[in-house]
Amino acid sequence: MSPAKNRILMGAAIAPIVLWLYAQPAAAQESSGEDGAKVEETVTVTGSRIKRKDLTSVGPVTVLDSVQIEQTGISNLETLLQRLPSSAGFGGNSNSAYWVSNGWGTPQINLRGLGVNRTLVLLNGRRLVYGGTGANSAVDLSMIPMSLVSRVEVLKDGASATYGADAVAGVINLITKEGYDGFEASAKYGMTDEGDGEETLLEMSWGNSTPAGDIMFNVSYQDNGAAPLWDKSRAPCPGTPTPNGFVCDGLSSSTIGGRGTVPAGYVMPDGTVLTGPTRINFNQDPNGDGDSFHIYDGALDGFNYNRYFNASNPLERLSFATFGTYHLTEHADLFAELLYTKRWSSQPASPATLVNVAFDASHPTNPTGIDFVLERRRLLENGARTFEQETDTFRIVTGVRGSLGGSWSYEAALNWGRNTGSDSILNNINTGRLAQTLDPATCGTGGIPCADLFGYGDVTQDVLDYIVFTQTGLGGNEQKAISASMSGEAFQLPAGPVGVAFGADWREDKGWRNPDSLAVAGLALGNQEDPISGSTKATEVFAEIDVPLLKDKPFIEALDFDGAIRYSDYDLFGSDTNYKAGLNWRINPALKFRGTYTTAFRIPNIPELFGGVSEGNLTTVDPCSNWSSLSPSSNIYQNCQAAGVPTNYVQLGNTVLTDAGGNPDLQPESAESFTLGTVFQPIEGLSLTLDYFDIQIDNAIRTTPGSTKLLLCYESVNLSHEFCGPQHHTRNPLNGDVNYLSTQNANTGSETMKGLDIGVVYSFEKFGLDHALDLKATYLSEYETVAFDGDTPTVIDGHIGGGNGGYPNWRAVGSWTTTARKWSGTYSVQMIGEGDDFYATSGPGSSISAQFYHNAQLSYDLSDALRLSVGIDNIFQNDPPFVASWTDGNTDTMTYDLLGRRGYLRVTYRR
Repeated sequence: MSPAKNRILMGAAIAPIVLWLYAQPAAAQESSGEDGAKVEETVTVTGSRIKRKDLTSVGPVTVLDSVQIEQTGISNLETLLQRLPSSAGFGGNSNSAYWVSNGWGTPQINLRGLGVNRTLVLLNGRRLVYGGTGANSAVDLSMIPMSLVSRVEVLKDGASATYGADAVAGVINLITKEGYDGFEASAKYGMTDEGDGEETLLEMSWGNSTPAGDIMFNVSYQDNGAAPLWDKSRAPCPGTPTPNGFVCDGLSSSTIGGRGTVPAGYVMPDGTVLTGPTRINFNQDPNGDGDSFHIYDGALDGFNYNRYFNASNPLERLSFATFGTYHLTEHADLFAELLYTKRWSSQPASPATLVNVAFDASHPTNPTGIDFVLERRRLLENGARTFEQETDTFRIVTGVRGSLGGSWSYEAALNWGRNTGSDSILNNINTGRLAQTLDPATCGTGGIPCADLFGYGDVTQDVLDYIVFTQTGLGGNEQKAISASMSGEAFQLPAGPVGVAFGADWREDKGWRNPDSLAVAGLALGNQEDPISGSTKATEVFAEIDVPLLKDKPFIEALDFDGAIRYSDYDLFGSDTNYKAGLNWRINPALKFRGTYTTAFRIPNIPELFGGVSEGNLTTVDPCSNWSSLSPSSNIYQNCQAAGVPTNYVQLGNTVLTDAGGNPDLQPESAESFTLGTVFQPIEGLSLTLDYFDIQIDNAIRTTPGSTKLLLCYESVNLSHEFCGPQHHTRNPLNGDVNYLSTQNANTGSETMKGLDIGVVYSFEKFGLDHALDLKATYLSEYETVAFDGDTPTVIDGHIGGGNGGYPNWRAVGSWTTTARKWSGTYSVQMIGEGDDFYATSGPGSSISAQFYHNAQLSYDLSDALRLSVGIDNIFQNDPPFVASWTDGNTDTMTYDLLGRRGYLRVTYRR
């Protein structure tokens, strides 16, 4: 992005200064919708450990209180957070459950789109153990029921100086209900227009507050049903829209009859002599001749796997929580938090595919008469596979907090969390036993049946009974932490008291994963897997200061300096120091400016370091597909030709078998972030915020998608890019297919992100009713990555798809709420801006228009204790747009809504 454009964005963030002369002193509070409300008592807000009165003095924070959350009608944290415009890229949810590394089905949040592992998630200001099925890198949001949460604070700024590692993109702080006294029960049921995707939610909370202390108990049960992807209203097949209708041209080349390649000169059964290497496919008619074969035709032979996938995957969750405080003395409290969540989730998958099975010419089942490699054979005879996960997450926090007299307070706490899980693949293949069934020397003896893989229907049930098994892996995550801190007012300055906070943290994170023994031995279909086991330890000390520099001066109602520093010592990576410097300048009650500069340091997490290699068919665009139709002067034409890719090469389907996994040679990454913003409140009830952000990450730990690696390689001069090496990808010398592609973690050069956050909140009374207008928007002006020093930057902003998720330049969400004595109604609109496909430059899906999702909820108090709510999401049935480099369902499942219109009914009882 040009320096001029950067100056324009920074200017936009401070533009309201020209308005201050016209601004009358206003008593308006800064809104809780975007930046929180002023309160009289001192509170600790996300981004600082110093108690203060002004909730907006630390940095750009979005605050959602329990009323706002209830008005959305949303009943899970991932949907609530992923609708925020500050969320981007990929985060796990029910739509994209297939794409969560080492934790399928795990809901997550990706702040700024910089990665789920760069977003720090806290519960009451303390860290949470990672969740999934072992050696994971992000918090499982499903472990926290919405009924526990009284407030969500989203700090859109780096915060490593305050909270330590991982807070590169920002912090999500979930604040639970405190001092709750009463009883609440609610039930919700909803479904889509298609009658699927059913959602059932049952929640109950009870609390009691006495002079001796308080206690709250919560139980929550959620059961979300499946919504099939292949429904005619969603994606009945993988393909492309054309002027003449939808064409199913994205069918998988992993066929049910099996396919391979024969060399030039081969004589087909009908006498045709082939002039070049040619793909052939075997019989796919269950009543046909299994030994018959013909020249492969993707339109006829390709496999429609959409009927085996879901648009939204089922998830069942049961949670119990208890939070309590006991007043030891007038100035000391003993507190405890206990949380347990069990999750069951599953995802259907297409039948297993055998890859590159070699046969000698003399093999009794080989009908080709030559040495032949069956490149792909999908075992439809075995039926669909199913992926299942079951997780248990425990968290216990206990400690003491209190007052030391005057403004000074302290807290010391122990934090322990443990997650264990199992993941299973039903109907997988034991490749060791498969080899036995294909060996003429062993099959037919000792109870080993003989298998014939050529042609659909030739694999018999006795063979399936011998080779099929359920693959099960076990794993977990554990976190231990000890923290102690003090805060208070150190001394007085003419402009006010100097606030300080200081303390120390110790933390140990462990992760482990024990794959199925057959996977460890390399005898399960898919990559050989190694057990994962690792841990990291950190010892840290920190300090903060809030210095009032000036007060009640011309043009300066208040000018404060915020500073923080943290020294961290890691057992695997040595030490590092991070700091923060911020300035808050309130000109008058209506106008305020703020700016922060922070540094961050993130060590590789356990799966990034110790994760074994796994394998999967991932959406990938091969730039050499149809390369001969390009200009002979283009790099892609020349490089694909030089690489020996056949002239008539066309990529089969849109997936490539891809390796992914950890890298023990990773080093920590560092980051710097800068924000500059303003809060303008010209009249009572109206608050406008603008915040410019600039984030630079060096030595970035990043997984580069396979499509990006291939494109960078073949667009380079003379295949000079690092990604052209055989450690990154190789091709089949006969037909040009990519037969090896690696996307393992690596330290890349850098990442740069810049943009602008916009917030408008307006509360007013009209016609005897209370109204609240809330608009949040984010403009992403620049996001570029560099694979290594000197490399040409890869532009990510303004692009969507390709396994990256969505990074449109604009995202926004707005709502209008009207409240009366007995009823309230909320109408909201989420906008995902237009963008270009990551790889396609022309044709359908190369340019994606902006998408708007309209939602509404109406609540009515049937009595003082009973409330009825009804709502509709995606009112106008906005179907997901076609994306050329789609992930599933012909769209980007990481960005768009696949369910369509759906409604719900909720009943809440409070007393």
